[in-house]
Amino acid sequence: MDTTGQSLWYLENIDMNGIFCPNKMEHAQSSQAHRTFKKGEYIFLPEEEAKKIFLLVEGKIRIGTYGPSGKEITKAVIGPGEVFGELALVGEDKRRDFAVVSETASACIISKGDLKEMMRNRSELSLFLMKLIGSRKLEIEQRLESLVFKDSRTRIIEFIHQLGEKKGQRVGYEVVVRKFMTHQEIANLTATSRQTVTTVLNELRSRNLLTFNRRRLLIRDMETLAKEGLVELKES
Repeated sequence: MDTTGQSLWYLENIDMNGIFCPNKMEHAQSSQAHRTFKKGEYIFLPEEEAKKIFLLVEGKIRIGTYGPSGKEITKAVIGPGEVFGELALVGEDKRRDFAVVSETASACIISKGDLKEMMRNRSELSLFLMKLIGSRKLEIEQRLESLVFKDSRTRIIEFIHQLGEKKGQRVGYEVVVRKFMTHQEIANLTATSRQTVTTVLNELRSRNLLTFNRRRLLIRDMETLAKEGLVELKES
């Protein structure tokens, strides 16, 4: 089975569990810990001191911020194996975002100081984290551009295609994404409604471009799916 377009934490040859999780380290630091969080619990909130970086081991985390009216805006949905809270490494003294648990989660935690020390001693770790920060910044910029210039259907199709590129595994001509997101999570990330997401996904399924359930998404034809978004954009 070949992989395609996977996220940085899979592409880089770095044992992130070994770095973040004390029970797997030869030299565990006192500032490191492993914690379990309940659904609905906030791991951090805006204006809190940004002293720690997290590696999600199990569960699901939603990263978001508050708009001018106080409405929550979802920036990312974090799954197992992903690092979050990483902006503490690049001058964020106080959090700008919140991290809330969508599904009961466990995470390994390391202090900003200890991780920076490791980065000085391991150039590949420093490169990985800088790529991660840059990649997420680019994703936010692309989503903002999409909100301005593209309609709801196009945004949803583009999101599904990007999800396949970043987190999918190629199986023959098809791409499978395991632990598929809920329709509400997709709606939050594309600034659409859950009903619109459901309508678009059902339409794509009826045309045999993809199939999905709560556990996985199977994209049958990535090329046709990509063209679908382009056609919609041109027509609008």
